[in-house]
Amino acid sequence: MKVGLKWKIAFAIITLIAIAGLFWKPVVDIPGTGEFLGEENIVGSDVAWILAAAGLVLLMTPGLSFFYGGMVGKKNVISTMLQSFIALGVISILWVVVGFSLSFGESIGITIDGEHYGLIGNPLTYPFFNHVGAFPHKEMASTIPFVLFALFQMKFAVITPALITGSFAERVRFISYLLFMILFSLIIYTPLCHMVWHPEGLLNKYFGVKDFAGGTVVHMSAGFAALAGALVLGKRKNREHKPANIPFVLLGTGMLWFGWFGFNAGSALGANSTAALAFGTTTIASASAMMTWILFDRINGRSVSAMGACIGAVVGLVAITPACGFVTIPESLFIGFITAIVSNYLMNCKLLKKIDDTLDVFACHGMGGIMGMILTAIFAHGEDASLLHGGFGVFGHHMAALLLVSLFTFFGSLIIYKLTDSIIHLRVSDRAEFEGLDISQHNESID
Repeated sequence: MKVGLKWKIAFAIITLIAIAGLFWKPVVDIPGTGEFLGEENIVGSDVAWILAAAGLVLLMTPGLSFFYGGMVGKKNVISTMLQSFIALGVISILWVVVGFSLSFGESIGITIDGEHYGLIGNPLTYPFFNHVGAFPHKEMASTIPFVLFALFQMKFAVITPALITGSFAERVRFISYLLFMILFSLIIYTPLCHMVWHPEGLLNKYFGVKDFAGGTVVHMSAGFAALAGALVLGKRKNREHKPANIPFVLLGTGMLWFGWFGFNAGSALGANSTAALAFGTTTIASASAMMTWILFDRINGRSVSAMGACIGAVVGLVAITPACGFVTIPESLFIGFITAIVSNYLMNCKLLKKIDDTLDVFACHGMGGIMGMILTAIFAHGEDASLLHGGFGVFGHHMAALLLVSLFTFFGSLIIYKLTDSIIHLRVSDRAEFEGLDISQHNESID
């Protein structure tokens, strides 16, 4: 088999990174000085919970691979699953080298009325996990080792580009996807993460955006990138197929739901009452959305299906993610209910069907993230925290931020797709698409 130059370059890059890691001498901080606290501030129960939560969030990416893999045609199961799974390798390395620093490093940004607001982190703050060690960070993780915080956040960075893959499943070149994933993470994910979750971030500090566990950072960014991807790659040649393995979809949904407890409750960054609240709102919103989805399907003349139940459950999980630590469990029932109806309607509308978002990523994750952000701005508890609690300005800021994030992630992703396509053509050939990506891209088959 002929080996193209692009693969040789990719191997050279991983070789250089590995050698750099061998000779890199991490900077060790003195506890109790600068931005780090002493080891006595570490809370053992918090450490144990975030270790478990990080493992749960990692499980979500293999869960997503089963969820997506079961939905596509038989000739594309392995390729679709690998597109999710490979993010564990690519993004984990990228995160250590520069991703964490761009997301949570010293703020680089703008000044408004004498106040500094960050747009992205300084890549020289934590390269190769410099200063990322055993001591707690005063502002970002005051009761757990900073390295645990960095690894927990890494799992969020991993699953975000994996979510996008459902929109262009069955027609994208694998090497092109790898390049897109790296560019998306550097250009879209890291600045958005910094702006929302860093204490100095623009959307956090100036707009007051509430995103407890990633509705904006993860799901909206992935949803709009998915919409852009479906538009750029165009429709599949043959859109008529049966899902290859619905039990895979059920298994993937179960793994996602299980892992989501780490995703949401873990974002409390401690074993505390907020984590317990997020745990409860997460499962109830998902249950509500699942039941709403299948019943809404039925009253609209569609069958009650396992696929529908699974999609509904995931939509509920997406919707509650930004709100899970800010709302009550009864309110989470409504959040799951209303988001399921909106996403179901959007998924079945003729316009999105024309675009050919293969696995309806925008209708589920993008719209789920949008609804979650809006509903958080309506229901979040606390003085002046949301529309229903006196925070009229907060609600307005959220809507302004919603517009900014939508434009940034959609048009930014469009540019990245175009850039990727100019370097390595994005779409497989007609022949490769007809053969199926399992054989044409990976020379493997489920038969």
